[in-house]
Amino acid sequence: MSRIPEDVNKLTESTYKNVMEQFNPGLRNLVNLGKSYEKAVMAMTFAGKVYFDAVSKIGENAAVSPVSRELGVVLMEISEVHKKAQLELEETFKRFHRELITELERKTDMDIKYMNATFKRYQSEHKLKQDFLDKSQADLKKLRRKSQGKHSSKYEIKENECVETISSRQTDMQRFIAEGCKEALLEEKRRFCFLVEKHCAFTYQLTAFHDKAKEMLTVTLPSWQDKCTDASRVPDTVITMIEGLQTPMSVIPEYSPTLEHSDRTNSGSIVPPPAPSLKAHTSPLASMFSQDLITATKYISLDGNGLSRSESVSSGMDMAKKTRVQTIFPHTAGNNETLLGFEDGDIITLLIQEERDGWLYGELEHTGQ
Repeated sequence: MSRIPEDVNKLTESTYKNVMEQFNPGLRNLVNLGKSYEKAVMAMTFAGKVYFDAVSKIGENAAVSPVSRELGVVLMEISEVHKKAQLELEETFKRFHRELITELERKTDMDIKYMNATFKRYQSEHKLKQDFLDKSQADLKKLRRKSQGKHSSKYEIKENECVETISSRQTDMQRFIAEGCKEALLEEKRRFCFLVEKHCAFTYQLTAFHDKAKEMLTVTLPSWQDKCTDASRVPDTVITMIEGLQTPMSVIPEYSPTLEHSDRTNSGSIVPPPAPSLKAHTSPLASMFSQDLITATKYISLDGNGLSRSESVSSGMDMAKKTRVQTIFPHTAGNNETLLGFEDGDIITLLIQEERDGWLYGELEHTGQ
């Protein structure tokens, strides 16, 4: 028998062994790695969701700012779009698990049994045919030894029959080896085609995800970028508000009903000292006499009968309750006659109960100023 059929047979056996010893174990490894890949992606999308939830939270805080409201809205929109993209990625990998990993796992389990049975059947049939061929060749050799030196036609007929049998069995063996090799190679190719086909399908799905994610992320990207191109720009509404605060305001003290009563009962007409005509600002006295500080300091509310009458403006308050406060730090009026100087612990009688344009009006008890 020529060596060509034997070489083909070796190729057939090596092909079966390659599928069983290399390809199928490789598929098992792919299944395990694919599951790890899927878990890693799911962990990434979960971390991404947590991250963009935090981005959205920051956006919510910025949305209440008059100057950063638009940027806060942009942050919330960016967060929402990214989370949608993460959900699309999760759906893509659910298909990856369902259509690729699960199929590979099922295919591998079935194929191991199938390839083992197919290879054993090929080896058994090959051995059986080889045994028949070897027996026919042995019979021919035996017959020729018997017929040596003899010219009987009987041996010639038997020898021809053996040669025909050997030839037939050799042809059958060659055909079997050729068909077996072709089948083995096709079995191998079908498995690689299956693997390529599944990954092509996954590639299409991944491409579709990237296209969709790109569309979602880029459709509003220019408008997002426009909102942050100039960090020094202030919205018109805020500018209007600031300009309104910068406009000088004249402070006109209002008279209380008790002061009007005082005007009617006293011959002199005394009005509270005018506030400075400068731009309105918060006086340190106003801060000291703010509601919070009044609560923290010691003050006493008495009726008019509990205080000695004075020729000052405070005499008009004897019909109403007056508030006395004790100072908690000294203040020097300097040359400004509209301000009241006092020492720490002095008692001041308030002429009005609430601030007016950031100022309080009162009378220093021990000097009558």
